[in-house]
Amino acid sequence: MPEILILDSATQFEPRHSGRIVITGSHGGLYPGYLAAKAGVLGVSFNDAGIGIEAAGIASLLYLDRLGIPALTVSHLSARIADGADIAQRGIVSCVSKTAAALGCAVGQRIMAAAELMRAAVAHAIEPPAYVEARTCLRAMRGEPEVWGIDSAALMEPSDLGRVIVTGSHGALLAGKSDHIVKGPPLAAFFNDAGIGIDEAGVSRLPLLDDMGVIGATVAATSARIGDARSSWQTGVISRVNRMARKAGGCEGGMLRDFVERLVQDQAP
Repeated sequence: MPEILILDSATQFEPRHSGRIVITGSHGGLYPGYLAAKAGVLGVSFNDAGIGIEAAGIASLLYLDRLGIPALTVSHLSARIADGADIAQRGIVSCVSKTAAALGCAVGQRIMAAAELMRAAVAHAIEPPAYVEARTCLRAMRGEPEVWGIDSAALMEPSDLGRVIVTGSHGALLAGKSDHIVKGPPLAAFFNDAGIGIDEAGVSRLPLLDDMGVIGATVAATSARIGDARSSWQTGVISRVNRMARKAGGCEGGMLRDFVERLVQDQAP
């Protein structure tokens, strides 16, 4: 029978995960679904990230259905996003794809019970359609820090030093520990709150950003599509700020774009 493996993030997929059932801590948006399909998993689970606007937090389920790969999500209120071990221990299924439902997976099950059922899946060798994940310059004005949008925090680069980075990623630390996702470091970094969730995992990165000297905030999952930096830039409403962001004039309930535009203008000589 295929193994059941556990990851904190879909960005950690490796060739050894092919043909396995993988419980991930990632949100269930399109990009993690693409990474799962590209890795050739037999079945996969995600965190529903509060489901959010346009059901972006579970968008991978329909995507993977089209490829014949069973997929499901656990409730963000049952286990911490970005923490595979916690999800395996406490996760309760919140949504299932049609392919997973055909194997007996159902809402309300414990994630490990659902993962056992997915071991009966039939492997499909369908190549996933190309996914072009964006690294897009959202604003560039002479004398001001550039504002870049990235759909995944994994796309952050050392060259982002001093920039403002708007990510589509959740605002959780991987496994609740310090990590090296934030590179540069940027002047400011913004994330999706993934519904905040149990233990406030969806905003757990904000204090670490304070420690790094980085202005940080999250936008509400109900205001912008998780996994989509452009959506955060266009419609994101700030849900939480760290100390540095509050000092810079950021506040809950404000539009992220308005805050960023004031922030970069204040940096101009």
